[in-house]
Amino acid sequence: MKSLIVRGVTGIVFVAVLIAAMLYGSISFGILFAIVSGLAVNEFCNLIHQYKKTTFSTLLAIMGGIYLFFILFAFNNLELEKPIAILVPYIGLIVYMFVRELYRKEGGALDNMAYFVLSQIYAALPFAMLNILATYGGAYSFVLPLAIFIFLWSNDTGAYCVGSMIGKHKMFERISPKKSWEGFVGGAVTAIVAGYVMSLFFGEVLSTLQWMAMAAITVAAGTLGDLIESCMKREMKIKDSGNILPGHGGILDRFDSCILAVPCVVILLYLL
Repeated sequence: MKSLIVRGVTGIVFVAVLIAAMLYGSISFGILFAIVSGLAVNEFCNLIHQYKKTTFSTLLAIMGGIYLFFILFAFNNLELEKPIAILVPYIGLIVYMFVRELYRKEGGALDNMAYFVLSQIYAALPFAMLNILATYGGAYSFVLPLAIFIFLWSNDTGAYCVGSMIGKHKMFERISPKKSWEGFVGGAVTAIVAGYVMSLFFGEVLSTLQWMAMAAITVAAGTLGDLIESCMKREMKIKDSGNILPGHGGILDRFDSCILAVPCVVILLYLL
């Protein structure tokens, strides 16, 4: 009972902070997700260090992840005279992380280089790409980033309710025994309905069909993102990626669906 209360309180605070930061403006949005990006990279690096005994710098990986976030933040929110110049320090960091392996006496150079790059692509880039959604119409708007989370939360709710009642056919039992195809369909329908509701309030941002397509893509990519993180944790033989969120695990546990959903939605919107 106590753990359920802790989980509930943490969930409420988590959602409240997330929504408040997005609604308040671009600065609070940027600060929150830059922090989330840094925490996600830190969590990923700690897991890899334990699993593969790698020796690349977690601090430099965190700095790189946060800087990557602010690169896209600056591209989309600031009028830069020479926007390409802001990439130079980040490229320099990547080059430095590769070259420094030449001077290490111990082995593991390939793992160090590969997992450092993966920390940027997997744990940092999706959060940086939220900036693209936030400025999709030109100026900052909370609508599309918030919609991603609304669709994911709707999907989780629908999938849990339908799956717990009639879920019989497992999706990926080897990786996630609780996920069923019935739950997936229930979650998808719930999210698509949420997409239709969003179109009633924000029809000037996307058309009804576009809103519903965005919801469908969010569910499909989000489910895959969840399964990918579950696959990684199963191979590492861990239950949670961290313990920063009492009752919910780590940052990667809470944002695993976003990691694939955000890039896929960005691609969808630009194809549209």
